[in-house]
Amino acid sequence: MKKIILLAVAVLFVFSFGCATKDYVKQQIDPLADRISKLEGKTVELDGKAAAAQATAAEAKKIALDCCEKSDAAAKRAEAAAARAEAAADKAAKAFQLGQKK
Repeated sequence: MKKIILLAVAVLFVFSFGCATKDYVKQQIDPLADRISKLEGKTVELDGKAAAAQATAAEAKKIALDCCEKSDAAAKRAEAAAARAEAAADKAAKAFQLGQKK
């Protein structure tokens, strides 16, 4: 008899908590679904901004490299012009010395 009463109490205990209804589950999940949707939207927005920033950075890098190449070329031309100026100055000095000797 004690076993039957104990079994009956156990069965009542198990069924007393019941199952969650669909409405209850929906009520609990809807706010989370809204938050997740908002976060997904922000993630997509941030991905777009990151891609745009990356494209801008790549363009800036290309411009900087182009400027470096141009400045290197200008520096080489300036060095060549300085060498020609030194050679011309040497010639002028030699011509001046020859003119002084005459």
